[in-house]
Amino acid sequence: MAAAKMTHWERITAAVAGQAVDRVPVSLWRHFPDIDLDPAGLAEACVRWQRTYDFDLVKFMPGGTYGVEDWGAVSADVGSPIGARAVIRPGLATAEAWPRLARLSPTAGHLGREVKAIALAVEALNGEVPILQTVFSPLTTAIKLAGDRVFADLRRHPDLLEAGLAIIAETTIDFARACLRAGAHGLFFGTQCASYRLLNEAEHRRFGVPYDRRVLDAVAGESKFTMLHLHGNDVMFDQMLDYPANMMNWHDRRSDLDLAGAMGRFGGLLVGGLNEAVTLPNGPIEAIKREVRDAIAQTDGRRLMIAPGCVIPIATPEAHYRAVIDAVSEMSR
Repeated sequence: MAAAKMTHWERITAAVAGQAVDRVPVSLWRHFPDIDLDPAGLAEACVRWQRTYDFDLVKFMPGGTYGVEDWGAVSADVGSPIGARAVIRPGLATAEAWPRLARLSPTAGHLGREVKAIALAVEALNGEVPILQTVFSPLTTAIKLAGDRVFADLRRHPDLLEAGLAIIAETTIDFARACLRAGAHGLFFGTQCASYRLLNEAEHRRFGVPYDRRVLDAVAGESKFTMLHLHGNDVMFDQMLDYPANMMNWHDRRSDLDLAGAMGRFGGLLVGGLNEAVTLPNGPIEAIKREVRDAIAQTDGRRLMIAPGCVIPIATPEAHYRAVIDAVSEMSR
């Protein structure tokens, strides 16, 4: 006998706890590049996305450069397939500038814009589904702010960089708290630098982990759901296992660590199963459904939310989104 139909909140809460669900939860996310600089427009787009597909969780989708523009970085829409903005002029040019960064106000400038946007979306969705604000790790923000000079600074001027990371961490805490107090139910915490292709373990333990933990520990009592996103290849999965988070998302279809391999290592919700770079945008429909079925088989449908490994290309056909939803429903019958 099938389990009684659950609400989005009941389904996510049960899945995080490893309890039985009526069906595996599902969430997809994409950028909205034409309107993501306008709070009302971004909120409306994210709400319309949710209303159209009725996902179990909303990952709010601000432009990915919002966190560095108040420090002087300049971004632009460069025609990325995923609709992501790119920094075209860094906001920091010398190592000596790291300790001079200002602690930004979360109610002003680009940060204030994003707090306003998520508040509007929260009001419109009226608590019917969990909504997570996207925030970035302090080291990720540093890279967005200064570019790849960060890798030279952490080896040549580590104390200066660490002074900047401390300021970025405090600003990130202030912003995260403002979003949670505006009604967000949790955080999507993205790190784009916990990768062996960028850092060794000792470097990440010094310049990544302490500042990640400073942010996550500060909001742990306020964030109902915290999803870690490990971006890129050859990620340092094991360094994140003791973070205060109950969801983990990474490129499982493009990684040497699949969902089955992660089951015994992370005790929270595994978020993935879809290849957002190849299968989801290109199909065919049966290949998309096959990935859903395989993800459920790898986990026996427990502690799993079907989702992409990262942002979905904006040209993905609507039928491919529907295929994901249909496959999840078919597996619950």
